[in-house]
Amino acid sequence: MTSTDGATLDDTEPGIVRILSADGTFAPTPDAEPYLDLVEALPDADLEQFYRDMVVVRAFDTQATNLQRQGQLALWPPSYGQEAAQVGSARAARAQDHIFPSYREHVVCTIRGVDPLDIIRLMRGLTHGGWDPTDPANGNTRIYTLVLGSQTLHATGFGMGLAFDGRCGTGDPDRDEAVIVYYGDGASSQGDVHEAMVFAASYQTPEVFFLQNNQWAISVPVKTQARVPLANRPAGYGIPSLRLDGNDVLASYAVTRRALDEARSGDGPRAIEAVTYRMGAHTTSDDPTKYRTSDEEASWARRDPIARMQAYLRGRGASDAFFEGVDAAAAAYAADVRERTTALGAIPASTMFDHVYSEPHPLIEKQKAWLAEYEASFEEAPR
Repeated sequence: MTSTDGATLDDTEPGIVRILSADGTFAPTPDAEPYLDLVEALPDADLEQFYRDMVVVRAFDTQATNLQRQGQLALWPPSYGQEAAQVGSARAARAQDHIFPSYREHVVCTIRGVDPLDIIRLMRGLTHGGWDPTDPANGNTRIYTLVLGSQTLHATGFGMGLAFDGRCGTGDPDRDEAVIVYYGDGASSQGDVHEAMVFAASYQTPEVFFLQNNQWAISVPVKTQARVPLANRPAGYGIPSLRLDGNDVLASYAVTRRALDEARSGDGPRAIEAVTYRMGAHTTSDDPTKYRTSDEEASWARRDPIARMQAYLRGRGASDAFFEGVDAAAAAYAADVRERTTALGAIPASTMFDHVYSEPHPLIEKQKAWLAEYEASFEEAPR
């Protein structure tokens, strides 16, 4: 990978936080040194959980892609290749923190408690939202945002509310709250994102902007969008920002943990550019062979986040039985998703009237009654 355009990641490039090399060796870059204490404090159980999260979500992601190809879903946005950035950042958040995803953060949402079938229901077209973000079972996780970049405004507005209400910066880490918002390199060129950063910097919101730079905004490469690292954009608004190797789950965890702690304590917003790669298609309606090469894909496949963490754990003494158990759990998880998906059925046509207005509306009720009468007329028609 070259870095002459400042937008891609090179193994020798300065200014990158990396803890695990591509082969799973513990080899921190100089910029990773301030974060090593957070990694060294992690017990083996947490490290194994990171690996388990990544393997399970990839199995789910593969199953969902297959379900779409078989006509069970209208659309699916794969997360294949981006597991480390998502798992590390999600595990770094505290229970009281608020998550604002885009539409590819499958493992972020499931780590926080969202039922994977709620993501499936959204992509099947059975719901406009997917899950109730106010339900404590969903871990303060907002619904997916299909309008690019708008979630950054939502997160900043929420963060402003936290600051105004004194729910951050009190010095109590068990009570103070923060916000983390996910977006991609394509969305980083949206006006909404920049407006969100202006307000975040102005009002010093307890917020972390987490950019997953997966190199492609559908078919537009990041080098076309930016001649400098994308981390420079929030820095231009006065928001401290850095880059990390997005295929290194330990780097993602440590950097996000520190950034959230700082934001939560009242130090204002932070920004992270996690440099990773979208190994799959943008969505199942996309054909990446039309705009990128197999050599590029092969180069990034050698940086696979799961293989990297597996090598690291094996070096620490993890047994074959552990890895076999994770694979079995992932297969069972994916099979359960398939079984529950195929049992969902269709959505009643009357659902389209249910949430047009917050209160009952006579015209909507009239239209709903007309549709019910119209549908019933087919059942009563003589044969």
